[in-house]
Amino acid sequence: MAPDTVTLTVEGEEESEELTVPADLLDMLREQPDESDAQVVGDIAMFGLAQRIHGAVHHSQGDADEEIAELETLTLDLFEKRFGASFAELTGHDH
Repeated sequence: MAPDTVTLTVEGEEESEELTVPADLLDMLREQPDESDAQVVGDIAMFGLAQRIHGAVHHSQGDADEEIAELETLTLDLFEKRFGASFAELTGHDH
């Protein structure tokens, strides 16, 4: 028998994207029993975005331009707003 999956829709201003993931994976990643599937995926998306912009600013060759650095600042502010802790606090990775 195939594992159960959950399909979620991410909506943008002009388009949407469907994402199908294993239901058991979401259950494994759920930190609170009352967290919805969308909240779990949203948290993971925010972590992924923060990691990507952090890498672009601090782990790329050369210096990041001002626009990219500003994007990192905004992303990390939104990250902290969502989780109530900084990226550095939650990942143990600080510069």
